[in-house]
Amino acid sequence: MTHSTPAIEAIERSGIPFRVVRTERAHSAEESAELQGIELGALLRTIVVRRGDDDYVFVLVPGGRRFDWPKVRAHLGVKRLSLPDADEAKQATGYERGAITPFGATRAWPVIVDASASAFERVAIGGGAHGVNLHLAPSDLVAALAAEVVDVTVPEPSVDASG
Repeated sequence: MTHSTPAIEAIERSGIPFRVVRTERAHSAEESAELQGIELGALLRTIVVRRGDDDYVFVLVPGGRRFDWPKVRAHLGVKRLSLPDADEAKQATGYERGAITPFGATRAWPVIVDASASAFERVAIGGGAHGVNLHLAPSDLVAALAAEVVDVTVPEPSVDASG
């Protein structure tokens, strides 16, 4: 296993404080958060969204929440958005699905961070390879990526029938 990834190299160059946390490959957001010792909502999944031909946006979605299409379309001022398939996402970012991160991506697409991520002292984002995670303060994440902080998600429907 390589010790560095383009994401780790990019975050090192940014000068912001971070920690690399390596785990086995998780099979769910819940498992990943548990392996990393963080709350589910502090785990940010990177979703690549296509705005147009060769025009993408990274949307960072906290665990336990899901992407809300109408909110994202309204924020971006577009009528149509779509998700690229795995090959197109890899071509647009340089990363394979499940390891995509804005840090060190082949192109610096705009980044939107869901507003709920700001509630945490630190968040985890993919580190550019399966089982590689970057832990950092949400404010540093936003600053390093020149990200917009916007409410673009809704809570996942609860799977717990009792609550």
